[in-house]
Amino acid sequence: QVQLVQSGGGVVQAGGSLRLSCVVSGTKFRIDTMAWYRQAPGKQRELVARITGAGTRDYEDSVKGRFTISRENAKNTMYLTMNNLKPDDTAVYYCKGRMFGNDYWGQGTQVTVSS
Repeated sequence: QVQLVQSGGGVVQAGGSLRLSCVVSGTKFRIDTMAWYRQAPGKQRELVARITGAGTRDYEDSVKGRFTISRENAKNTMYLTMNNLKPDDTAVYYCKGRMFGNDYWGQGTQVTVSS
């Protein structure tokens, strides 16, 4: 059974940094495109960043230049490095991978940025 397990997150002051990790297990196949989403209270879940198996990246406009998505295929792990965090970045962050037409989600991790 495919599982995505997240770690990282927490509470940080504005301007600080955090790194989220997402480890994929339960499959011998590599998930091609993986992504990070976030959901703030009272808002819809939104795409933050996406990375393909070839390493092509794209970002939501508000995080460009501050967040970096990366992956280590040998470790089946994806990362989200978040710098210069702002209070508006406060949300629950989720990783997602799609394989054979199915979406697999991490359990979510809270990121809170205080002003």
